[in-house]
Amino acid sequence: MAKQPELDDFRVPFFDEDKKPGKFSLDDFDPSSKPFSSGAKDADKARLSEIGATLDTQQECLHAQQKRRVLLVLQGMDTSGKDGTIRAVFHEVDPLGLRIVPFKAPTPVEVAHDFLWRVHAQAPAAGELTIFNRSHYEDLLVPTVLGTLDAKGFEQRCRHIRQFEALLADSGTAIVKCMLHISKDEQRARLQARIDDPNKHWKFDVSDLEARKQWDKYQAAYRDALAATSTEYAPWYVIPADSKTHRNLMVAELLLRTFAALKLEYPPAKESLKGVKVE
Repeated sequence: MAKQPELDDFRVPFFDEDKKPGKFSLDDFDPSSKPFSSGAKDADKARLSEIGATLDTQQECLHAQQKRRVLLVLQGMDTSGKDGTIRAVFHEVDPLGLRIVPFKAPTPVEVAHDFLWRVHAQAPAAGELTIFNRSHYEDLLVPTVLGTLDAKGFEQRCRHIRQFEALLADSGTAIVKCMLHISKDEQRARLQARIDDPNKHWKFDVSDLEARKQWDKYQAAYRDALAATSTEYAPWYVIPADSKTHRNLMVAELLLRTFAALKLEYPPAKESLKGVKVE
């Protein structure tokens, strides 16, 4: 009998200073697979809605306690579905205490500082669930592919990222990082759909085609970045993303497990309100 998939089967091995290159490969994960799907789209959407309702309650507890923090990092190639994941997974969640931060190319002011300067200011505050749509990893991946960051600089930035995320974790932040793993064929179809539909032209940028030409380099950069920054306190998960429904469901399941581990509760009742009657 085949072993049922578990979320940790898709977790990138934790970083080890002594591990040999090649221990982790994105080729080991099939982007078109749907390991957490029931096999019926309607059932998967119903499960997603059920998780969404639970996340809503958990996020309310998080916001009410004002102690812990949750950070979800979404990375992936163009069209992998970062925006779609946010819309679907958090459809049921009250926006109170929920914050979405999109990261684009750094501004001249941001470039004048260290690469984590703009990121630290957006880290979740107490009681917040924050979603990074792209993240500090852009400042690791893009310059690597463009050749403006050498191997030494790459290793240094990975070390700084591990230290930065350790600081967040030590300060009470639960971190979940998801690499939305889309296939090259599926990306082609989604890009073409944007070109063919005038109502989707706003989503398309010519630079997307330039980045696609660098597909292999980006895959290699992702492999190395994930392997060097997946830690016990800030793990990476590879999310098969050719199926939008499955992608959304798997991210939701990860968040559900993350919140469950926090064991959140509403703050204790105030004794001063005991017996108070509103006239």
